[in-house]
Amino acid sequence: MKSTKRRPTRLKTLGLSLLAIGICVVLTSAFVGIMARKNERAAEANFPPIGQFVNVDGRQVHALVTGTGPDLILIHGASGNIRDWTFDFVDQLKDRYRVIVMDRPGLGYTDRADPTLSGARSTDAETPQQQARMLKAAAVQLGVKNPIVLGYSFGGAVAMAWALEFPDHPSGMVILSGATEPWPGPLDLLYRVNGSLIGGLITTPLIAAFASEPRINASINSIFEPAEPPEGYNDYIGGALVTRRASMRANARQVLGLRPHLVEMSKQYPGITLPTEILHGDADTIVPASIHARVLDTQLPNSRLTILNAVGHMPHHTNPADVISAIDRLRQTP
Repeated sequence: MKSTKRRPTRLKTLGLSLLAIGICVVLTSAFVGIMARKNERAAEANFPPIGQFVNVDGRQVHALVTGTGPDLILIHGASGNIRDWTFDFVDQLKDRYRVIVMDRPGLGYTDRADPTLSGARSTDAETPQQQARMLKAAAVQLGVKNPIVLGYSFGGAVAMAWALEFPDHPSGMVILSGATEPWPGPLDLLYRVNGSLIGGLITTPLIAAFASEPRINASINSIFEPAEPPEGYNDYIGGALVTRRASMRANARQVLGLRPHLVEMSKQYPGITLPTEILHGDADTIVPASIHARVLDTQLPNSRLTILNAVGHMPHHTNPADVISAIDRLRQTP
């Protein structure tokens, strides 16, 4: 006769094992959360807001305004914030422009455009048009009129959306290393993972908890290739602000969702008659000029293309004089 005592014992053992695994998962998740919050608080203490806050329909936009002269709006790229501009580029312009720099929605210290986009479980993100509308509304409150709008990298897509949404508001545009055209092939794996539901719940908290300063610096350095960051840049930029969970989710989901919007936006580019300066480095492997700048120049009826020889993805730091010359040309355009 077979014994039936062994089955309850096995079930009990399995139940205890599952309980132990569950406890380990909960404790690990709690530890990751504690470490992430600790790092996020340290990042915000070390790199606090440097501008003012503008209320747009109950959402805060972090903006810095400095200088005198015609209005110039600078829009930063992916994984960025206004510190990228204020490291030294703004100082080279504020003697003859009123410079307005704003954190894009979900990045730096600007809120998400819609509260429903916040949280680990939401995989939606602001469209370029939503971002343009939010930043433009903040700019109007700051008294901006007929600005030159400069969009860098992902900010180039926002600048193009600005021109499509508000064709009478900018006096001209500068598209700097701009991501303005639909690209072939998939995005990097990190964007696809962090932009997913699983990534929002698991990967971003792990990065926020354990990303080291050398790893963050290595990531920043790679964006400057083939050049190197200027001395003091990595210490100033606040890379730890980018590795906050909310910022990583917003950034990844915005980038992950960008291409379909560019497909539709690019069909409308020929109707943009604003004078536009397009600058792009020919050594840019992050946003290649052949896919973006050269194509955009053929679509815009009133554009001027400048390809910078042996220059990567950060011309406003490696070649600021070329960027400033483009801005000045727009200022002199009737």
